[in-house]
Formats: sequence, C-alpha cells, structure tokens
Amino acid sequence: MTVRVQREDFDVGAEMASISGKGNKTGGICCFVGVVRDFTEHSKISSMTLEHYPGMTEKQLKLIEEEAHQRWSLEASLIIHRYGELSPGESIVLVITASCHRKEAFESCEFLIDWLKTKAPFWKKEHTPNGAQWVQAKFNDELATQEWEK
Repeated sequence: MTVRVQREDFDVGAEMASISGKGNKTGGICCFVGVVRDFTEHSKISSMTLEHYPGMTEKQLKLIEEEAHQRWSLEASLIIHRYGELSPGESIVLVITASCHRKEAFESCEFLIDWLKTKAPFWKKEHTPNGAQWVQAKFNDELATQEWEK
C-alpha cells in the first residue's frame, strides 16, 4: 500500500512497473488516471488549483486505501494525488490496484476513485474567463459512494 500527495507530475509507466514487480500472484492490474478537463458545464477552464491539509490528507487517503484492502484481496495498491495549480491535460490522480484476479482489481480501483471523489480532503478551484469558482461535490459522485456503503 502506497499513498503519495505531491505537487510534481508522475510517470504512469514507471508506477505501473513498480506495482507489477510486487509479486507473482498478481493476475490483474487496473489503473485509473484522472486528468484536468478544459471545460465545465458553463465555461472553459484555464487551470485548476487543488488545495489540501498536509498530514490530514495523507491520513485520510491511507484509511481509504486500507478499506479497499479489507474489501478485496489485493496484492498491491497505489494512490498518487497532486495539488497546486494544474493546466488542462495534466494528470491529477493515479490509482493502481493489483490482485490475483481482474475483477477484484477493477472493483477496488473503481471503489478507490469513487471514495477519493467524496471522502478525500481536497478542495478544487476552477479558473475560467469569468473568474475562479470552487468546485462543488456532484450528486452522481455521492450516489456512487452510497452504492459502496450498501
């Protein structure tokens, strides 16, 4: 289990290679990369700023990751979340899960992303031609999280 909160970008290929080398029981690896879009529902985005509380954020991400390991038999997992000002096209988050079977890898990766969207203490501000605005939680994200709580 690995959690990193960092300003700098990450190398998806190198991170995948580090996970795939964890053991020979791994039969499936699932990867998700979240990227800054260049639009919202109403406007173009010139950049996005992500803020967090150091220490508290890492602790919460580790709890989320531990929950995934309790629910699924994972060989390895990785969460990298960036902060600072990011431009459209830049990577925000990387989640990788590895398991003996693909289903567990897929499900646990989806779980981690859903929970990161609603339970990770990050605040996002979108910068548009009309000014900056804080991003509000989306109803669909909350619904996805509720599905995992059943």
